[in-house]
Amino acid sequence: MAKQITILHDWLNQVGGAEDVLQVLQSQYPNAPIYTSMYWRAEMPNYYQTWQIHTTWMDKLPGIYTKHRLYLPLYALAFSGLRLPESDVVLSNKNGFCIFTPKPQGARHICYCLAPSRYVYDPLGYLQREQKYQKFKNILIAWAWLMRSLEARAAQKVDTFIAISKEIQQRVRTYYRRESEIIYPPVDVARFQPVDIEDVADYYLVVSRLISYKAIDLAVRACTELGLPLKVAGKGADLERLKQLAGPTVQFLGYVPDEQLPALMARCRAFLFPGFEDFGITPVQALSAGRPVIAFAAGGAEDYVVPGETGVLFAEQSVASLKNAIQAFSPESYSPAKLRQFAMRFDRQLFLDNIRQQVGF
Repeated sequence: MAKQITILHDWLNQVGGAEDVLQVLQSQYPNAPIYTSMYWRAEMPNYYQTWQIHTTWMDKLPGIYTKHRLYLPLYALAFSGLRLPESDVVLSNKNGFCIFTPKPQGARHICYCLAPSRYVYDPLGYLQREQKYQKFKNILIAWAWLMRSLEARAAQKVDTFIAISKEIQQRVRTYYRRESEIIYPPVDVARFQPVDIEDVADYYLVVSRLISYKAIDLAVRACTELGLPLKVAGKGADLERLKQLAGPTVQFLGYVPDEQLPALMARCRAFLFPGFEDFGITPVQALSAGRPVIAFAAGGAEDYVVPGETGVLFAEQSVASLKNAIQAFSPESYSPAKLRQFAMRFDRQLFLDNIRQQVGF
């Protein structure tokens, strides 16, 4: 009899890194039902409609798709009430509250931990990144204090934790008192190819959602003050503010289609990554394209930016620190072929091989 796997995911109302991981997991286990809190069918890719997606009662709440953070106190309750089908393995793709879901009798729960919930363990940091929720500060802090013990208790029922980076491995140890293995998120390295050195152009590159906590303003201001060309690919709520900070050397490209991204990355002098991220797929894509990365020395960046080998780390999340890193940077010191070879350790196939080994089928 074929083994059965069920996939858990926190919410489906926008496409980001968590959904990239989900897509790869679904490709490996196409018959697996996916359980999530809510699913915005009109906004998610059309091919999601071929998946077996099941939602909780939260899917019917007013405004849930666009204001899902206002319902933070309800997610743990909703997942706690889920009843999953008979399964050999429950595989959760977690950055929120899906680990509260009870596992079926006899099943193993493997948690691919994108992050312990930042709303719970870093509410002040979350509020700093999302200024529009400042009016809920006291409520959020009180709720987070209560939730910490509840989430830590739910984490004890997970059989195996897998972390996406050293940063997340440490948080799992600190917050949940659990050990974990690291399996890096999947990067489609085959999409990206280096170009000849003479074809590398004279611009730095950012590819990101333009929202405040990504710290894209540091790259915009640094390149403006240095008079260096910067291309910013992406869209988001922070766009107009960034345009006001930008000088004439900064170009905003808007959304760049997937088919155009490899060439854009392969021709940049370096990829700039000024945010503090749990991992970060786009810098590894740049390495796959043979270009070095200049990144803030924290979070997932420390797993793939090796100073002098794959790029430069700057110590303080400030314009001055980033400017110093750019000025000290020498693109001629990096071999595109070696950068791409380094990126292979994050390749999608390696991710799938490691996940299959953990799952057992």
